[in-house]
Amino acid sequence: MGALPALPVLYSFRRCPYAMRARLALSVSGQAHELREVVLRNKPADLLAASPKGTVPVLVLPDGEVIAESLDIMRWALARHDPAQWLSPPGASSDEMAALIAGNDGDFKRHLDRYKYPNRYPQESGASPADFALHHRSEAAHWLAQLDIRLTDGWLLGTQASLADMAILPFVRQFAHTDADWFAAQPWPRLQGWLAAFEGSALYAGVMAKQPPWQPAA
Repeated sequence: MGALPALPVLYSFRRCPYAMRARLALSVSGQAHELREVVLRNKPADLLAASPKGTVPVLVLPDGEVIAESLDIMRWALARHDPAQWLSPPGASSDEMAALIAGNDGDFKRHLDRYKYPNRYPQESGASPADFALHHRSEAAHWLAQLDIRLTDGWLLGTQASLADMAILPFVRQFAHTDADWFAAQPWPRLQGWLAAFEGSALYAGVMAKQPPWQPAA
C-alpha cells in the first residue's frame, strides 16, 4: 500500500448508504481524515490492498489498521469524540440501538435491494420483475410504518438523535428516492419529516458534497 498516511483515510462512494453513515460519524465527531471518493467500477489498487473485498466504506488508520465495516467506523469515530451523544442518547440503551440497526441491516435492507434493483435477482423475480419489486416495497413498508410510530418524540429513541437514527437514515433515504411520489403519499408524516429534516441539515450537506474521484499520486 506504500507509505502509511498521516491521517485516517476513508475510501467512500457518495451515494452508498453504508459509506454515508461512516461519513456522518466522522463528521459529527470532528475526526480529521482524508476522503477518497472511488469509482466502484474502477476500484483503486490501494483500496483493494487495504480490503480485498473491495466494498466501501473502508477506513485505513495511520498505524495501518483497517476498519472495513461501516458500523465499526461509526463506533470508532464516536468512541474518540461524541459531542452529539449519538452513542448515549438520554433514556436509550445500547441494546435498543443495536436491535434497530440490526432490523435495518437485515430484513429491511434485503427488501430494499429487491425493490430498488429487481433485475439483479432474476432467480427470485421470475417473469415479472415489476411485481417482484412491488412485493418487496410492500414488505419494506411494514418496517417503515414501525419507524414512523417510534418517531413520536422526533427521533427513534426519544428527543435526541442517536447512532440508530444516523445508521438507518441513509437507507430510508435510498428507499424514499426509489419512488419519491409514492413515498410522499404514504401515511408516515413523522418518518417523512424525519427524513426531510435530515436531508435539510448542515451535517447532511457537508457529507454529501460532491468530490472528484480520487487518483493516486503518479
